[in-house]
Amino acid sequence: MKSNLFITALLAASISFAACNSSNAKPIKNTEIEKPDSAETTKIQVALLLDTSNSMDGLIDQAKSRLWNIVNTLTTLKYEGKTPDIEISLYEYGNDGLSERSNYIRQVTPLSTDLDLISEKLFALRTNGGSEYCGAVIQDATKGLKWASDKNSMKLIYIAGNEGFDQGRISYKETISDALKNNIYVNTIFCGDKTEGINSFWKDGADRGKGKYFNIDSDKAVQYIATPYDDEIAKCDEKINKTYINYGAKGADKKRNQVMQDQNAKMVSASNYTDRAVSKSKAAYKNESWDLVDKVKDDAGAISKIQKEELPAELQNKTTAEIQVIVNEKKKERETIQKEISVLAKKRQQYIDTEAKKTKSQDDLGNTINSSILAFAKVKGYTVEK
Repeated sequence: MKSNLFITALLAASISFAACNSSNAKPIKNTEIEKPDSAETTKIQVALLLDTSNSMDGLIDQAKSRLWNIVNTLTTLKYEGKTPDIEISLYEYGNDGLSERSNYIRQVTPLSTDLDLISEKLFALRTNGGSEYCGAVIQDATKGLKWASDKNSMKLIYIAGNEGFDQGRISYKETISDALKNNIYVNTIFCGDKTEGINSFWKDGADRGKGKYFNIDSDKAVQYIATPYDDEIAKCDEKINKTYINYGAKGADKKRNQVMQDQNAKMVSASNYTDRAVSKSKAAYKNESWDLVDKVKDDAGAISKIQKEELPAELQNKTTAEIQVIVNEKKKERETIQKEISVLAKKRQQYIDTEAKKTKSQDDLGNTINSSILAFAKVKGYTVEK
């Protein structure tokens, strides 16, 4: 009997406690009982595998000339109305200056949103040698890069070169099969005659990789179309650089590198520099690792977390509130310039499209990559923002 009374009392107390807590607690939202949103951001990931043997100076020059043009094509893509993150990786292969043990392959950069880093490393490439093992470098890129698992992400490999696609101990057929298992599509660009590329298995590589096969004349210089808007965009670029506030141990070096990559683009051509300026006006060009304005977009409380000595000298004696005001001003200034560039860039592209129709189009590295990116985007359900 005592046992039954004890159980009854315990149940009553439990019900009373639950009711008390229920009356004081706020209703739990679905977002509070669900796991935190860990879904990956949709990404467009592009790995560029470039042959840096002796005969490939023209290919490297085309890559330098078309990097920002390719970036600008990528930035026109949307998935369900949202802008995907853009990550680019750079590999070199076929260079006798690299280790034989590594199959003459080097991962120059991992998949990265740091576009200035990609530019810096691309301009530092030098040709030498060599022995070109396509199967090996595709395997390295497939296994060595951090590819997205999100099913909506677009994952593309572009391999360019001019020797037999089947060279080396590692089978291109097997490595391309492995890439496809991870929804990574392999595109091949043969630097030479189309038929020669087919006979040396470059087309077979693309067919197996569910990608595109192209051939280009890598020794031809890229042809640009100058526009009436280039000078105005260049002036905007000079202004936008002044909106960056470096922080952190590498901040000052990164800011200097930004200017250096402007200079590298200018050395190629005025049009290439304009392409870079347009890229810098897009969401894909983000530098939260060293720029305080971009960092605060990511983390509103970032300023209070940064040590004074990590800031540039002119900000070290200012309060958090004062720094916040400066950052807000730079943010508004940058957004205004970006909008100005965006308007000019649309007019510029319309001018280029009109002029391009008057002349025979040239199939260079950038044009081949751009055309295939747009084709893949359509298949994956991406839309192109004009």
